[in-house]
Amino acid sequence: MQKPTLKEVGLALALFVGYMIYSVVIGLVLEQVGISPSSGVDMAVNFMIYPQLIFSMMTEEFIKFIPFIFFMRVIYKYTENRKTAIIVAMTIVMIVFGMLHADSWIMLIYAILVQGLESIFEFYGYIKTKNMLIPYITHLAIDAFIMSMIIFGIF
Repeated sequence: MQKPTLKEVGLALALFVGYMIYSVVIGLVLEQVGISPSSGVDMAVNFMIYPQLIFSMMTEEFIKFIPFIFFMRVIYKYTENRKTAIIVAMTIVMIVFGMLHADSWIMLIYAILVQGLESIFEFYGYIKTKNMLIPYITHLAIDAFIMSMIIFGIF
């Protein structure tokens, strides 16, 4: 991993904004059809969550990008088409990543559409820059922002 340039950090922050807009829009649409995140989620967080985010976000990025690179390589080997390999590998990983966040069948739909497909922003950052720090910065900003909203009682 190379040190990100100022332009790449700007891209990571733009992807964070894109994710926030996407999640609000999808959340509102899903709420209109009666699908929302489970209310039993433990929202008891405090400022001690921030140091944990640094390491948990790195773990989540590896959970996404190691299979992504593996699937991309395997699919490319059989199709010899880079775009197809990228799209199929991203789709597989985004769905599985979303499924990892689900605790019920209703939450499964929500998790795939919000937490799974939102990974497109992080994949775009990686594909555009070939730097793993860009999706990491984006993901860290997303979760730090959400945790801050919970801590300050906004969410």
